[in-house]
Amino acid sequence: MRIAHDVLVMLADGRKSLFLRNEGDADYPNLVVEDQRAQPGLDDRELKTDAPGRAMNQVGGGLNSYEEPDYHQIEEDRFARDMAEVLKAKVQKNGDADIIVVAPPRTLGELRQAYDHSVADRIVAELDKDYVNHPIDKVEKLLLAH
Repeated sequence: MRIAHDVLVMLADGRKSLFLRNEGDADYPNLVVEDQRAQPGLDDRELKTDAPGRAMNQVGGGLNSYEEPDYHQIEEDRFARDMAEVLKAKVQKNGDADIIVVAPPRTLGELRQAYDHSVADRIVAELDKDYVNHPIDKVEKLLLAH
């Protein structure tokens, strides 16, 4: 994949995001960190307040337990939606820069649902990969290989 000069590359997963700007050219990208965000790793006790609920079974008279939601996944999805808002702010500030988004499939799905039309119009590529914890020079090589 060619990454034009001044393209904004967002690497994200459900807990961390990096916003990189290509200060190089399409043949020799030089991705520079412009911004980064991270969600603190919260313990279960910090995400929930009580045990899963129970209800009386109307037919048999016994108790049914409700499946406990995955609070970590809920927080990761919320973080992805927040990053879509950060992208919107960056588009409003920088206007004409194209965007490449790289995120694991679930995070990418959450981002897509939350993109503002101004962000969606600026996206030139999306990759369903998890590169957020890779060194920047390796990210450059991985993106060029696509």
